[in-house]
Amino acid sequence: VCYVCGSSKVAIKRPKNGKAICTPCFLTTFEEEIHQTITSWKMFSPGDLVAVAVSGGKDSTVLLHVLHLLNAKYKYGVILHLLSVDEGICGYRDKSLETVYKNKEQYKLPLTILSFKDLYGYTVDEIVKTHGMANCCTHCGVLRRQAFDRGASLIKANKVATGHNADDIAETVLMNMLRGDVNRIEKAALATTKGGAGMSARCRPLIYAYEKEIGLYAHYNKRRYFSTECSYNPMAFMGNLRGLIKDLERVNSTCIQNIIHSGNQLALKQKVKKSTKLICSKCGFASSNKLCKAVSYTHLTLPTNREVQSSVVAVSLKK
Repeated sequence: VCYVCGSSKVAIKRPKNGKAICTPCFLTTFEEEIHQTITSWKMFSPGDLVAVAVSGGKDSTVLLHVLHLLNAKYKYGVILHLLSVDEGICGYRDKSLETVYKNKEQYKLPLTILSFKDLYGYTVDEIVKTHGMANCCTHCGVLRRQAFDRGASLIKANKVATGHNADDIAETVLMNMLRGDVNRIEKAALATTKGGAGMSARCRPLIYAYEKEIGLYAHYNKRRYFSTECSYNPMAFMGNLRGLIKDLERVNSTCIQNIIHSGNQLALKQKVKKSTKLICSKCGFASSNKLCKAVSYTHLTLPTNREVQSSVVAVSLKK
């Protein structure tokens, strides 16, 4: 029977805790758990302009739907604005953006799209063509993160909500441990990060939601999303960790939560030198050095927000 309402019409066994649950209770419980995460971490304040990072994929589609629903139900008082980044991956991002446009129409929300071509002068396909596949996912991740900061600055959003789920966070915690990146281990499992120094405040409402449960929620709630994996994704180091996490989950479903909670409990000793956030002298956004990695990777003087604003608005109103 359903562990919430006692009904005998059980639909699924929750990947998160192994308990049987009916469809209506699963949908409600999933939403309430996201609400609890938002309130316990004090993610939003009335009047916040929140840029919802959308890609058309499963996680961001569910994030948008739940935020839109909870904002109305619990009167968070926040203003939602869709923000998307076009990396220029033919057959992948152009297709996923079709879902983003449909979301824009369905929820009647403003949409802004920034492209790598406008921001950096290159698409990911062009970078791979000239520099090869080596580290292309690392480069893309750096440029993409900065693109969201630039987009948030353009639309004057004070927070960016991303669709990182529990599996993503567990993988990131392990990745930082394996790389010996002590400065990032401490904050890898945080649901919110502060802004400043050319960087937008980030929040992760789905941080404790399992990837499988997000998929189930999308299925039972009839959310349409783009499901094709990026063609460059198999080359990423994170892919190996993803396989490890799935193997561990089969043995013990709570391992994902345990890794996240372990990451939350880690703290650096006082004698460990922490990295200092600086402002890139070329583009004016967050960096740990005089030049940010976005400038270093592209070997360019990146355009200012004022210079890209006209092209961004044009793309935003394209459809």
